[in-house]
Amino acid sequence: MTKRILITGASSGLGKAAAKLFANKGWKVLATMRKPEKETELNNLVNIKLLPLDVTDTAQIKATVEKAISMGDIDVVFNNAGYGLAGPFEGASDEQIIRQLNTNLLGVMRVTKAFIPHFRERKSGLFITTTSIGGLITLPFNSVYHATKWGLEGWSESLAFELNPHGINVKTVSPGGIATDFAGRSLDLTSHPAYDGQMQKVLSVFMDPERQKDYSTAEQIAEVVFEAATDGKQKLRYPAGVDAKAWYEQRKSVGDEEFRKGINEMFFA
Repeated sequence: MTKRILITGASSGLGKAAAKLFANKGWKVLATMRKPEKETELNNLVNIKLLPLDVTDTAQIKATVEKAISMGDIDVVFNNAGYGLAGPFEGASDEQIIRQLNTNLLGVMRVTKAFIPHFRERKSGLFITTTSIGGLITLPFNSVYHATKWGLEGWSESLAFELNPHGINVKTVSPGGIATDFAGRSLDLTSHPAYDGQMQKVLSVFMDPERQKDYSTAEQIAEVVFEAATDGKQKLRYPAGVDAKAWYEQRKSVGDEEFRKGINEMFFA
């Protein structure tokens, strides 16, 4: 029996790679994005249907979820829409903070809540959410982004307890660096003159070509999403990528404070 997945944030990067992979594996894919009329690739592929979805628009979420379910039962919802906010917290405007929380955290919650009744009635279903290695560790000058990703990890862990008895599973995929246009297209920057020196040090580490050698492609991370969707395990976390796995294991092995010391030395030594 053909399975169906709905993906948010499918216009580029991991979302687009996942849409292609699942479609190639024979799944029916509902690829959602804010402006499907601008998409020129996915709309021409077999097994993929485009739907409009801005995860900050509650009315559109309701309408799109209803339309998606009317087309057939959904087996997996892949919450992937999101972007990065970086820079000094003191320089973040209230609008920047609200937009980050609204998209990365509240948007995922809204979409998930809209699908829970469908999954509960069927006594089956799976929510997969793209968090980040930034939901398991922290790096300098990403505080609000980390707030959303740590929030998603904690929310997912707690939500699994209440949904599992209804046959619904909850999983997170936590990528490290992905070689996409995320940094250019999906990054919002704050600034404050008091932190310029520190910020330059951080940027020089982030932009180091050696560091980027461990980055994954969107296609490699999509394979982890497919694994999470199909392995049948009640496993919560899927760190994805060489760098993400190494960082997560290191934090667990040395403890929080030693890990923080290491991060401080990496960026500010």
